[in-house]
Amino acid sequence: MKRIITIILSAIFCVPFVSAQYDADTENGVVSLADHRGFTFTTKKGDFLFKPYLLVQTSANYNYYDDAGLDPAYNQDNVANSGFAIPYAVLGFTGKAFDIVTFNLSINAAASGGALLQQAWADIRPKEEIGVRIGKFKTPFSHAYLTTLGETLFPVLPTSLTAPVILPYSLNAVTPHIGTGFDLGVEVHGMIKQKFGYQVGLFNGTGASVNSATKTLSDDWHVPSLLYAARLTYQPFGVMPASQGDSRRLRSNRMLIGLSGSMNVESENESTNDLRLGLEWSWIRNRWYFGAEMYYMHIGFTERQKIDKSYDYYGGYAQAGYFITPRLQGALRYDFFERNSTRKGGFLNMPAIGANYFFDGINLKLQAMYQYTGRTGHDRQMDRDEDNLGLATSSVVVMAQYTF
Repeated sequence: MKRIITIILSAIFCVPFVSAQYDADTENGVVSLADHRGFTFTTKKGDFLFKPYLLVQTSANYNYYDDAGLDPAYNQDNVANSGFAIPYAVLGFTGKAFDIVTFNLSINAAASGGALLQQAWADIRPKEEIGVRIGKFKTPFSHAYLTTLGETLFPVLPTSLTAPVILPYSLNAVTPHIGTGFDLGVEVHGMIKQKFGYQVGLFNGTGASVNSATKTLSDDWHVPSLLYAARLTYQPFGVMPASQGDSRRLRSNRMLIGLSGSMNVESENESTNDLRLGLEWSWIRNRWYFGAEMYYMHIGFTERQKIDKSYDYYGGYAQAGYFITPRLQGALRYDFFERNSTRKGGFLNMPAIGANYFFDGINLKLQAMYQYTGRTGHDRQMDRDEDNLGLATSSVVVMAQYTF
């Protein structure tokens, strides 16, 4: 298995440099320098630009859980994790200096611990073909995560990316999920001919909640225990904006096809080596938006765990959005997840329907969705009951978002 992993990573990392992921309108992941919202300070020469921004999301949530995993003796209700929430309250600034360096820093006041620092990076890019980004930013994996915050088709990401997998061992420290999100590291990226793109990076692999250096060397592989990641994209009609629908872009034709892979060496408190692979496609065509992803994760335990078994998981989703009017966007999504590994039968299927309304001129966006979590193909009732533990059977989210 180690030899197969090495071959796959070599194929991903050792390709020629070929395109950047972001264009000028989405490069910081929240509100960019090119965005019309808010205001920008600039010097007379134009060699220095500075733009503060704000993004606030407030949601009303309703979650209904089935009886599996609930204990009536403790008065556990079927309705839980419901009420009002603030997923994000982001305050930050972005800027550009000398036409070479772009930078961004943002604080998410709705988070806690290390996740308070959402992003903090500088990007040195002397040419379109090559740039270097350092700091805390999004890892190059998954179209859903790389979409600009606040421009996603649904108010919540696909469950197949965010829910922890199920392992048949009582290791509380080993609860990985397929999505990797924000992390600290360094990335080389670039764009050639506005069509081909690459991102290659090294990250801590500890996620958004850790802002310190905590890694060591792998006892098994004798390499730094980091997250090694890469992403390649093909954008045939020009650079694809990192958006899943924007009322400002109703006449455009952009497409992206991407392949990504990563290896998190001694992740999850040095217990496992996690390989992730992803394939994605997205297309904005006038009022239409289409997106689809497939991803796979292989978990192999380190030798110190004395577990010779490995586990494989996969998932994906397909979604579509259409602007019924210039401000009203309808949305559909089908999400599926092999959460209990391929060693057991059955998977989760999670259809969702939603709508987005854009209040142009005041930078306000209203989103609403309903998602159902179903289970199918399980060999035993116990496997069926365990597969959706912690996940709501029916979920409703209504979210208001303001950006400045």
